[in-house]
Amino acid sequence: MTLNSDMTLGLQQNLTLTQQLIMTPQLQQAIKLLQLSRLELAGVIQQEMEENPALEELLLDTPGEMELEPLSNNQLSDNSENSENIIADDALREVKIEEKVGNDIDWESYIHEYSSAGSVYAEKDSQELPNYEAFTSSKETLEEHLQWQLLMYGPTEEEERIGRLIIGNLNIDGYLCASVEEIADMGSFSKETVEKLLKTMQSFDPPGICARDLRETLLIQIKQLGIQDPILKEIISSHMKNLENKNYKKIAAALSIKIERVITAVNVIKYLEPKPGRQFVTEEPHYIIPDIHVYKDGDDFKIVMNDDGLPKLKINRLYRDAVSNGKIISKETKTYLNDKMQSASWLIKSIHQRQKTIYAVMESIIKFQGEFFEKGVAYLKPMILKDVAEDINMHESTISRVTTNKYAYTPQGLFELKYFFNSSIKRTNGDSMASESVKEKIKSLIDQEDPANPLSDQEITELLEKANIDIARRTVAKYREILHILPSGKRKQF
Repeated sequence: MTLNSDMTLGLQQNLTLTQQLIMTPQLQQAIKLLQLSRLELAGVIQQEMEENPALEELLLDTPGEMELEPLSNNQLSDNSENSENIIADDALREVKIEEKVGNDIDWESYIHEYSSAGSVYAEKDSQELPNYEAFTSSKETLEEHLQWQLLMYGPTEEEERIGRLIIGNLNIDGYLCASVEEIADMGSFSKETVEKLLKTMQSFDPPGICARDLRETLLIQIKQLGIQDPILKEIISSHMKNLENKNYKKIAAALSIKIERVITAVNVIKYLEPKPGRQFVTEEPHYIIPDIHVYKDGDDFKIVMNDDGLPKLKINRLYRDAVSNGKIISKETKTYLNDKMQSASWLIKSIHQRQKTIYAVMESIIKFQGEFFEKGVAYLKPMILKDVAEDINMHESTISRVTTNKYAYTPQGLFELKYFFNSSIKRTNGDSMASESVKEKIKSLIDQEDPANPLSDQEITELLEKANIDIARRTVAKYREILHILPSGKRKQF
């Protein structure tokens, strides 16, 4: 292979025209705010207020200021980006205090009253006193409850150390997650000492605490209850698997007893606590605050955006005046102020745009799912993101962001916006229905079944077919699992 002498190596410049989509920082911010939940949005606003001095919260009682008000129906449907309504134009007013002290004050009595050793002022209006019933103490934890009992037991120094290790290795349900050997190795204790103290602590309150598995916690509880039933102990010790599967006939055959005797023992076990530490759980429930309220007004549905708890924002007038009034400031300072005010303005506009988009999506959902809001889940229609996207001229990805972690309070209850988008299930008569409606139908059939003879998945499939709903048995099983409903064998009650 030879190299042609006419070929030369070198750098060349070529001009090529291409189109490329580039997301500006402002667009990235708008998309980010669109997919945030209400709680996350409140956190972002709070962080921006801390970092951007040009952004501040508008107080409702501030005179001469215009706030970022909740958008009305006309404003939400208007695509105008006019920011003049966002930024207030009135000048700040200086607050002056012109209070003078009167000449008729008895200074001698005043000095005598406030220099006395005890308090001479008494509250006459009992309604002004604090309501002490409203004060609550912090909830006692499982660790504190067990440590108190351990100290009341009067342990030696070594036993106290072992006891603290045992308590420290309990999970949230009150089960011991470490073996006796592991606890012994942690402090070079003897296994016998650890085992002995563990047996003692298993008699502490709540019953069944410090057990290593479900079998042990149930045995501890029947012992503390004083139940001396060998059949009950044998069922718990050797037949837990059959007990979980409700295979009572197999248990009766293995123990050579009547099935009624097994059922009597099972009814006792039902009243035992499988999670002894449950009552000491300190986690507080987190309640969902809806982003939208939908209510019936005559023959129509009204949409109200929920802005409670979100700060109302405005541009700091001091910084804006410093730039717009031509005051003598350095170039670096002016650039800094411009950047901060532009960032604050974009945040306010992005929040407005977020409100308008959520409103438009909810309005489209009501258009497609009107019967659901009127009559309930059984009338939910099949709908996909593309349906709403085409209706309001937006991209499907935007609809997906809007419907994630956004909740609407409706006449039928509280729902995530994604709930209204369902796959289509074909009916035998050629129509289609939403998958959520099928799940509701399955749940309704199971609620109405005979507890002694529950419906199998195949029987549910046949009943749905009679109602013109054509789905496979495996689909029924999948929907049943999604609804957290046990199979027929485990739903059976004797």
